[in-house]
Amino acid sequence: MTGVREGIDLGSVEQIPVGEGRAYVVDGEQVAVFRLRDGSVRALGGTCPHRGGPLADGLIDGAVVVCPLHGYTYDLITGEETANGGAPVRAYVATVCADGEVRVAMPAT
Repeated sequence: MTGVREGIDLGSVEQIPVGEGRAYVVDGEQVAVFRLRDGSVRALGGTCPHRGGPLADGLIDGAVVVCPLHGYTYDLITGEETANGGAPVRAYVATVCADGEVRVAMPAT
């Protein structure tokens, strides 16, 4: 079956400081969720495919996250690696609900 399941609640957006990321395990997958300065959230696979760096610990701006280990850079919307021609990471749809909960849509299995 393909598609996307209903979103999975991860907790309050207040758990993620503005301009930073936090790591979650969702359905056995590492997911890095980032809270941008404009209040929106983005979610990517949590592990850099280059050398396994924890993307939630990377530096972000409005468009990319930089892996803290070797500087590989991933687009926060598409998951594409933008600087070194590396493999992409999975991108997820993440939203902040009216009640302040972060919700991530996971692919259906």
